Amino acid sequence: MSVALRQALLHQRADYTYKFNAKTGRHGWLRLTPAYSVKVVEELIAGHPKTKRIFDPFCGTGTTALSAAYHGHEVVTTDINPFLVWLSQVKIARYSSRDIAATREACTAALDLMRRQLVEPMAAPPIHNIERWWSTQALDFLRLLRAAISKVTEEHSAERNLLLMAFCRTLIGLSNAAFNHQSMSFKDEGQLAIHFDWDLSNAYVQDVAFILQGASENPSGIGQVLLGDARNPAAVVTGQFDLIVTSPPYANRMSYIRELRPYMYWLGFLANGRDAGELDWQAIGGTWGIATSRLTDWVRPADHFKSERLAVVLDQIAHADNKSGVVLANYVAKYFDDMWVHFQRLVSMLAPAAEMHYIVGNSTFYGVVVPTELLYAEILKSLGLSKVECRPIRKRNSKKELVEYDVVATN
Repeated sequence: MSVALRQALLHQRADYTYKFNAKTGRHGWLRLTPAYSVKVVEELIAGHPKTKRIFDPFCGTGTTALSAAYHGHEVVTTDINPFLVWLSQVKIARYSSRDIAATREACTAALDLMRRQLVEPMAAPPIHNIERWWSTQALDFLRLLRAAISKVTEEHSAERNLLLMAFCRTLIGLSNAAFNHQSMSFKDEGQLAIHFDWDLSNAYVQDVAFILQGASENPSGIGQVLLGDARNPAAVVTGQFDLIVTSPPYANRMSYIRELRPYMYWLGFLANGRDAGELDWQAIGGTWGIATSRLTDWVRPADHFKSERLAVVLDQIAHADNKSGVVLANYVAKYFDDMWVHFQRLVSMLAPAAEMHYIVGNSTFYGVVVPTELLYAEILKSLGLSKVECRPIRKRNSKKELVEYDVVATN
């Protein structure tokens, strides 16, 4: 299989969504902002053809896992978010022609139940201000569709998983949310109404077809996606690895739970806002809801990451002319303390001469640059790793100081 085709298949199983552009009047596929590009991961994995085992301790949407599996490797990945674990498991699973056919039949059966009004709609998920997310018409359709999917499929079956993957695409495709920048927003009053000159059920059929096109191309490698905390990977993962390719959360106060809420509520991974805050607090770099309030009283542990460079950065942020300076300094400190624990415990899982690639961006707070790549390099060197480099990949946005790096090291 060619690299170009493989990348196309990765795209087909990635988080694209069908959206209506109110300004242009056109429909089209948009990609939700990825943690790092498919191209970077593809190039890294393609450049290590003799690698036996690959590990990604920050699974995210499963880019590394899927790429490695398509290249024929054994890959293991973990994430603390159960929704992302489910999502990646569905992506890298192997599907038979019978699974594909059964999913098409289940889709037809679900829509038939809806048309014949033979299914009760599920209760609307308890998303705050849900009316901002979906119009009444879209919300009614999604409630019926979600209930119909459950009625015509068995729990944990390939059919249900694939239909729910398509459902995730549809629910975002019908939403008023805009994900084309770091901070999610909603359309203004002039754009709020979605144009329904196209049939909603047909939109879902297209999403199912899109998902099944990717699912029909099975990876040749072996993949495992496990629920686990990156600060203690050995709790769920065994053995050693030749290559680490990952993109950890950035220290930029972006809440990954916040962006994933619609999927997690509709699929039952979240029941209320407090659960979302708790999960964000558990995640490295989490900073939403109670995660933010707890930072006020957070105290660094005695065995925290000790770095003069970091100490200067924390002092500058804490004394910035802003009332949130101390809280944000705590946020940055906790981020690097968590990553310090992660790296300490990861070292024992590295095979001799194993290579590590951490795709991560730096950040700024009140004009203070947080040199994440240099701090990662400092940690890796202190743990005895060699050939540590910080390779710039690309600018992250219009701010010239914000850059994404590949932090590389060898065991």
